[in-house]
Amino acid sequence: MTTRELVLGGRLGPTRPPSELGRRLRRLPRADRAALLALAVLLLVSFLGPFVVGTNPEEPVGAPFTRPFGEFWLGTDELGHDIFSRILYGARQSWIGAFIVVASGVVIGTTVGLIAGATRGWVDTVLMRVTDAFLALPGPVLALAIAAALGRSYENTLIAVAIVWWPLYARVVRSEARAFSSRPYIEAAKLAGVPAWRRLIRHLLPGTLPVIVVAASLDVGGLILTVAGLSFLGLGAPQPAPELGAMTAQGLPYILSSNWVALFPGMAIFLIALLCNLAGDAVRDLLEE
Repeated sequence: MTTRELVLGGRLGPTRPPSELGRRLRRLPRADRAALLALAVLLLVSFLGPFVVGTNPEEPVGAPFTRPFGEFWLGTDELGHDIFSRILYGARQSWIGAFIVVASGVVIGTTVGLIAGATRGWVDTVLMRVTDAFLALPGPVLALAIAAALGRSYENTLIAVAIVWWPLYARVVRSEARAFSSRPYIEAAKLAGVPAWRRLIRHLLPGTLPVIVVAASLDVGGLILTVAGLSFLGLGAPQPAPELGAMTAQGLPYILSSNWVALFPGMAIFLIALLCNLAGDAVRDLLEE
């Protein structure tokens, strides 16, 4: 046995085939892999950037309307805040808010969808009629009304969006759960006397996870746009909290004289939403292979 064979097949064990995930990643088109890499870099910059910059986004650090690409990379706003620092903090807040709302939507929607898809009968009818009632109203408009009723704060905005964000997950999961309920192994579990809650968790839930992951990954971009839109309308955290939507709205009066005040936060929202959508498509392709 050669040294190479001893290392690979002896004490250290036989060689292992590449992981399934790695194989699928390599088979993705270059555009999809580039989108996933760009999103990972954006997440890293959003969460680590504020610690590297070290500037307080809520305190003036320079003269108002300082032009970009000088002392301050993206210039300053009408109060002398560093726009680059505020964008980093605002992006991190947008990511955190999006993850919280998506997680709440997944939990509520998956629970409703699994119960409706597994039980059927009057339980299914009641749960789906409630879901249809939420889907019948435009989500952003309903969230706008709820946020206005709750009061102006970023937390209330997230609560308002979370209230209207779960029905789509419920519909998708119910459809998958109904399809899996007719599988032979589910029928065998019923005949074996497996409790309903255990069939939900052990059999139906794993089968619906791929579609949940795809729906959630495609949802993040739209969710960030919705939250930014509510902040743009004045329903986010009060000043001087850094929020991308609010920063864009505050810069509109100066769009002709100091366009960077509104332009850069708006570009940040566009970039985040675009990369989320592209990465969501990549995740879908990754799981469908």
